[in-house]
This record gives sequence, structure tokens and C-alpha cells, in this order.
Amino acid sequence: MELRQLRTFEAVVAHRTVTDAANALGLAPSSVSEQIRALEGSLGVPLFDRGPKGMRLTPEGERMRGWARRLLRQAEQARSEVTGERPVLRLGALESIAATHVPGVLARLAERRPGLRVEVRSDAARDQLLDAVAAGTLEAALLLDVGDDVGGLGFAPPPAPLDFVDLEPVPLVLVAAPGHPLAGAPRLAAADLRGEKLLVNVPACSFHLAGERLFGSAVERVRAGSVTVMASWAERGLGIALLPEFAVRDRLEAGTLARLAFDPPGLGLRLVWRADRETVPGLREVLYAASA
Repeated sequence: MELRQLRTFEAVVAHRTVTDAANALGLAPSSVSEQIRALEGSLGVPLFDRGPKGMRLTPEGERMRGWARRLLRQAEQARSEVTGERPVLRLGALESIAATHVPGVLARLAERRPGLRVEVRSDAARDQLLDAVAAGTLEAALLLDVGDDVGGLGFAPPPAPLDFVDLEPVPLVLVAAPGHPLAGAPRLAAADLRGEKLLVNVPACSFHLAGERLFGSAVERVRAGSVTVMASWAERGLGIALLPEFAVRDRLEAGTLARLAFDPPGLGLRLVWRADRETVPGLREVLYAASA
């Protein structure tokens, strides 16, 4: 049993297919398959059921998952203690919140733990961040969500023991060009938006998912792009957009966008981590710094 085999095992668990695990690890799919077969051979038991929908853990694989994480964590701690390297904590964040919320977290971390190195990975794809947390290549990730479980917004989390804390509310606003016919309406309901063009990003986008929950089929979706693109298109009268208030506050104050009289429920800024990795050096400091 080798550490590289355990890392590959964790990647397959997180990504569910050999191809996706290979892409995440920067390996050839044949190398991933070979390492999994070698690990199974050393243990004498199958760890995965191979099917058309991907790799599913066997009962033996479920038991191995906990051991793999513990062994890899101990290896990381041993290396750090023996070499004297400063601990590194890897934090992921959605691009939409990396610029606005992560700097404060980093500043509080520097005060609480001056010797802790933090590497930040910004990504537009929530699934990539969650898969990295599940696989152990990120210790924690900041994203947007709602509800009592990870994925309450409408996305499927990876099969891992994820825990979370909601840090602060993220208000949403429905915006349009100042000259839009609905800009002067005193109060709007979802039914009043029927036939409007809603500017959206990819279906996995948090604000796209929030719009699905709010408007259903009442509005026509127009694919625009990032938060900045949606705001710019809305300014030009190309549609309405459901966006985080912090991202368009300057445009609202400048009068280039108008806030429609619609009160959407907000999202929550959520820090997600693996519950079985809370002893990783620095992770508790991230939890405290993020929630301060």
C-alpha cells in the first residue's frame, strides 16, 4: 500500500470516474486504473464496483475511505514535523466572492496564526471546489448555498462527510436598466415578470439556481456570462438580472442600474470542509477567522 495509491483512491472517490480523477491528478487514465488495481491487489478485496455510471465504493471501499484519509493526514503531519516546513492550508473560493470576502479572512488568519501559509484557489465552478474538498486537495471552500444541508440551493454535493458553517447572508437584488418598464413599479411578484428576459450564467451558477427556485418557467433565460457580464447587459437593456447586491452596489449608486421592487430571498456565504479533517493544522483557525 503506497501513499500515491491512497491519493489516487481518494480522487476516484471524489470524482467518481477514472477519467475525471486522472484530470484532477494530472495523470493518464491508465495510470489511475493501474494504481487502483494495485491497491486492491495489495488488500485482496475490491474497493469499487465498476458500472456505466462510474465507480461506486464497495463495503470494503467504504471502510478504506476513512483509513485513506487518516493515513494521508498522518503522512502530511510527519513530513511537516520532520522537515520543519511551515504548514500550508489550501482554501478555495468561488470567483464571485474571492475578491470581496477572502481578503478579510486572510487578514484575520494572519493575526491569529502568523506562521500559517495559506494558498487560495479561486474557481468559477462550485463542483470543482467541492470535489477538491472531498478529495483532500483543499482543506475548505467558500461558496454560496442555502438550507440545512450542503446542496440546499439545488446542486448535488460529492459523497463525502462534509460539514459547514454559514458565515453571513448574501442579499440578492433583481436589477434592470433605469428605463425598463418595471423600474418604476411599486411592488413586483414573480408573476409580474412573466415574459421577461432573465440574464443568466451557466446552469451550475449559484444565481442561476436561485433564479430557478424563484421564477420557474415564468421568464425566458438569456445566456450572458459572469456576474460582470450580466450586470453590463442589464445596463444596456438586454434583460433583467438576479445578482448579489455587493457585486452591483456601485452601479446602483451611480444610477446605471435600477433595483426592481422585488424582494428575493438571499443566499448564505458558507464555509465547507470535511468533517473528518478538522484536525488538519490551521483548519480550525480558518473556521474562526472566517466566522469572525
